[in-house]
Amino acid sequence: MSINGADAAQIAVAAAVAAIGISCLGLLLLRVSRRRSVAVSVAIVALTPVVTVAVAAVAGALTMFLSSDQLGVVVLAAITAGVAGVPVAVAMARSQLRYQQLTESRERDRAIEASRRELVAGVTHDLRTPLAGIRAMAEALEDGVADEPATVERYYRGIRTETERLAGMVDELFELSRIQAGTLQLTMNRVALTDLVDDALASIAPLAKAKGVRVAARARPGTPIEADASELGRALRNLLANAVRHTPSDGTIEVHSDERGAVAHVTISDACGGIPEPDLAHVFDVGFRGSTARTPSPDAGAGLGLAIARGIVEAHAGQISVVNKDGGCQFVVVLPLADV
Repeated sequence: MSINGADAAQIAVAAAVAAIGISCLGLLLLRVSRRRSVAVSVAIVALTPVVTVAVAAVAGALTMFLSSDQLGVVVLAAITAGVAGVPVAVAMARSQLRYQQLTESRERDRAIEASRRELVAGVTHDLRTPLAGIRAMAEALEDGVADEPATVERYYRGIRTETERLAGMVDELFELSRIQAGTLQLTMNRVALTDLVDDALASIAPLAKAKGVRVAARARPGTPIEADASELGRALRNLLANAVRHTPSDGTIEVHSDERGAVAHVTISDACGGIPEPDLAHVFDVGFRGSTARTPSPDAGAGLGLAIARGIVEAHAGQISVVNKDGGCQFVVVLPLADV
């Protein structure tokens, strides 16, 4: 049976319409199955092209005015080809998925290992300074080199100060390890965000006063949030301490808290001079210290404060970000409001 141009066009249109319909159905099913198991998505990806070809072949055959026997042969051939192609298609899709997952896993492991090595190297370097100071003062006291009462008292105060620095670093490492391991346990209660901000400001006041940094706060009372007051308070203190450390004397830090729709915002603006644009994406990385514009002070810890703050905020289903603004940096914490 010969087929003229019009018949060929009709067959092509019928096959194309059927193929497009099945393809759209496959995309819809794939979208719906995103929250289900990976196996379901793989099966849909594998079956869609096979079913598309089979249905397109049958649709094209239906426009050819074939006899019932001939049409039956075409349908049987299409179904047989489709069934035979399904296992191969599924196997190929699963193999490609496993390869992609393995590649992503290796890259993620390499990144984690590189970050871990960098963290260990940085913390080791940071621990040497207080340890060296403690050792030197202890040896001086032990050998009797420092025997004047005023000197002895100063050395004891120095040992205590350095010990507190070490304890702070160890505490930061422990907190970060819990966050990264996913073992951070939150005790959620309904609290007022303004109270958490006020407590954080009170705890950071001595550091700001010692450096001569002014802190201007403006809080707007509103809907409470569901939070672990201790952990979220720690995140706010870390952000404020970071702002104080990098703001020059006689500088001003502005702290605002308010509501915007269904979320609460806490904005902390410092006068650090800004962060180079290439470094903005790494501010919350573990051990990040930044450029000379943000050289850490002797009490800056192990460079884990911002990473811990991000982990705590994200554990509260919130977000944290930083931008350069008005000659300084502006950190913004966004938290969901509690259900009324």
